[in-house]
Amino acid sequence: MNYTASPQRYQEMEYRRCGKSGLKLPALSLGLWHNFGGIDNFENARNILKLAFDKGVTHIDLANNYGPPAGSAEETFGQVLKKDLKPYRDELVITTKAGFYMWEGPYGEWGSKKYLVSSLDQSLKRMGLDYVDIFYHHRPDPETPLEETMAALDLIVRQGKALYVGISNYSATDTEKAIKILNDLGTPCLIHQAKYSMFDRWVEGGLLDVLETNGTGCVAFSPLAQGLLSNKYIKGIPADSRAASGRGNGALEQNRITEENVNKVIKLNDLAAQRGQNLAQMALSWILKDPRITSVILGVSKPEQLTDSLECLKNTSFSESELQEINSILA
Repeated sequence: MNYTASPQRYQEMEYRRCGKSGLKLPALSLGLWHNFGGIDNFENARNILKLAFDKGVTHIDLANNYGPPAGSAEETFGQVLKKDLKPYRDELVITTKAGFYMWEGPYGEWGSKKYLVSSLDQSLKRMGLDYVDIFYHHRPDPETPLEETMAALDLIVRQGKALYVGISNYSATDTEKAIKILNDLGTPCLIHQAKYSMFDRWVEGGLLDVLETNGTGCVAFSPLAQGLLSNKYIKGIPADSRAASGRGNGALEQNRITEENVNKVIKLNDLAAQRGQNLAQMALSWILKDPRITSVILGVSKPEQLTDSLECLKNTSFSESELQEINSILA
């Protein structure tokens, strides 16, 4: 049976302008870091992607190494695009990245022009696309000159392989340098993708200020600390959880489920209940309260988790006392 998108898909989603650009992204985006690889159930991944689009989640976030195995998340997305979403390509913002290890030899990772151009060519083939909407450099390269890496991003836009470019995991200082180089080249840095959650607030130490000053958007990943900021681990580690999966590739490990973290989660969970939310919803709302955040990337393993997360949009404001209590719990 052919897929037809919901005619109500744009009625409940909030869209935020990405910095000073003309592009808007949904407040919640779908990330394919985990649960969309070759080791995962294809029909489940397909159902999540279709549901996301039906709910107005137009931004799909990938990277060359997502899986596992590396590259397989892009292949999965390419299959779903071909089977279901191709008629809606112009309604989708599809992103990918390069920077981490992908193949053997000196050209298979980091930030050289050789690697970035080759990697994107491979990604486009895996997904069956002529171009991506946003292409990111995934992590800073300590050995390649920043000018070369940014020139590669500029080249990729001029080649028509990406509409916009961004960076990920860069410090505030390096972000400022990258933005200046790209501006001088005539290809602005659209967006920075950074890890941000109640348990990881490093972006508040200067990065968000740099992005705001330069009119660059910010998209947050791992907003639930890969499931830690939910009620999933309050009573132990479930057998079907990410922490128990041992899947690697940056997934949550059992050693993160400490007594100290669980105690914080319990207190945060109580506060969320007072707000009429579950903990995951409150953790997402807490990030979205900041207007400098363009979008938050969701990582889900089941369609119902996506539906539950979307409920956070009903309450993204916090009282001063709530914010003080959260800071006290996290201290």
